[in-house]
Amino acid sequence: QVQLVESGGGLVQPGGSLSLSCAASGNIFSINAMAWYRQAPGKQRDLVAAITRGGTTNYADSVKGRFTISRDNAKNTVYLQMNSLKPEDTAVYYCNVGSYSGRYYPSKYWGQGTQVTVSS
Repeated sequence: QVQLVESGGGLVQPGGSLSLSCAASGNIFSINAMAWYRQAPGKQRDLVAAITRGGTTNYADSVKGRFTISRDNAKNTVYLQMNSLKPEDTAVYYCNVGSYSGRYYPSKYWGQGTQVTVSS
């Protein structure tokens, strides 16, 4: 079993910034690719950004240039730096561990989610 715990969500003004962290713990064999997803009320859960063990990244078009995903393999932690936030970024953000081969393949391991609200 792998536990993923997100932190860093909150309320921010449009144009503001937030930094999210997700720490993995439990019986961890190794950390493969990791990713951030988000889900707004009544919407599907969509991939925001993914990162491989080697640091290759991929972003949804809606966040490219504004969000940055990074990881610290030694700490089993993935981060999401969110800048120039827009109201449409409002959602619950979830982290996931999985694999990447041309696209991200999520595993069954998800964090509990952290709420990000962008509002004036």
